[in-house]
Amino acid sequence: MTTDTTFSRERIFEILSEVPDPEVPVISVVELGIVRDASQRADGTVEITITPTYSGCPAMFEIERDIRTALEQAGAPAIEVKTKLSPAWTTDWIPEEAREKLRRYGIAPPGKADTGGLVTLVRAKPPVQCPWCGSTNTTLKSEFGSTACKAIHVCNTCRQPFDEFKAF
Repeated sequence: MTTDTTFSRERIFEILSEVPDPEVPVISVVELGIVRDASQRADGTVEITITPTYSGCPAMFEIERDIRTALEQAGAPAIEVKTKLSPAWTTDWIPEEAREKLRRYGIAPPGKADTGGLVTLVRAKPPVQCPWCGSTNTTLKSEFGSTACKAIHVCNTCRQPFDEFKAF
């Protein structure tokens, strides 16, 4: 039995699309947008570039390990995972299909991230839509949820608590 040791960018992304995010396992690390680039060097090494969701994300070591394991199982002869901090990751890199997966999983998907520049003064943050019943009659209970990138809300209509994936 021979193993194909040729890894195109598309093949690498296809393999990594099966690696779930350890904190939100309903979406993959590719869908989360943290896999920025992938290639195979002339010496056969598969090189992956990842960007953490934030600089102190505790899941990055586990994500790197899971990426290495998936590529090793696919027959990659050598693997190098690079971390790139700039440009900073943004929730805007999460595609619409993955946002729908978050909603079906019970996590309110992030809205549009603030892109910097001038700060727009608003009266209040718009309400977050409940992923269970769709109501916007919700109350923020905590700015931090099960992870730093989520907030906890309660729906006043269906009475279900839920996480919001914060936009940043």
